Amino acid sequence: MHLIVCVKPVPKPGTVRVDPETHTLRRESAELILNPPDLYALEMAVELRERYGGKVSALMMGPPNAAPLLREAFTLGADEMVLLSDRAFAGSDTLATSYALSQGLRKLEPFDLVLMGKASVDGETAQVGPETAAWLGLPSLTQVTRIFREGDLFVAERLLDGYLEEVEFSGPAVLTVEPETVSLRPPSLKRLLAVREREPRVFSAEALGCDPEKLGLSGSPTQVLSVFSPETEKERLVLSGEPEEVVDQLVSLLRERGLI
Repeated sequence: MHLIVCVKPVPKPGTVRVDPETHTLRRESAELILNPPDLYALEMAVELRERYGGKVSALMMGPPNAAPLLREAFTLGADEMVLLSDRAFAGSDTLATSYALSQGLRKLEPFDLVLMGKASVDGETAQVGPETAAWLGLPSLTQVTRIFREGDLFVAERLLDGYLEEVEFSGPAVLTVEPETVSLRPPSLKRLLAVREREPRVFSAEALGCDPEKLGLSGSPTQVLSVFSPETEKERLVLSGEPEEVVDQLVSLLRERGLI
């Protein structure tokens, strides 16, 4: 059984920079961390491998400085590390990102399941999983909380309008995993030592056979027109006097502003 987990490098809070011309995140200059929701997808895949056998591949699209995060995924249980890295990917929205990931997944075929976190903390669109499935022509299951096997079939439990739905399928399929549905394990000491000898496989857009028109800004129908920090105005009013007077002033002020 081959399980592939798509993990995303996201900027650590407080280190985000935005390109003033393209209005996209400058990921190469940010301090990157693994997207927290993806850790639950990775843990679910590792538990499946431990139960049924097989291997887990961690697939990432990102700049070269994201490679250490793949090594982190290895310490958490991944067996193989694959990085899709090319300037042609810069500025990709969810559609262009899912296209590049689908091309990377085709390089790793055959596989049984692709697992992803529900959404990324820097985008929160929850679109990449279903879009990747569409590019591959595979079934898509979202908000998965549990998965197991019954004979030749997979059975997934997923959240649906506050209820749990149970779905049987044969695979391959693309799943997005609901956060906090499994317990995350710490890095393995054995893997912390072994990762020193490991390097991720790196694929460029050309190596993946990507259509340049479907990548980056040219392949992204979603465009950010401007980026700005919201401005807020604050007013402080100090009421003074005896307690009864202050209460009367406060009540009058609230009525004047239509708050009571």
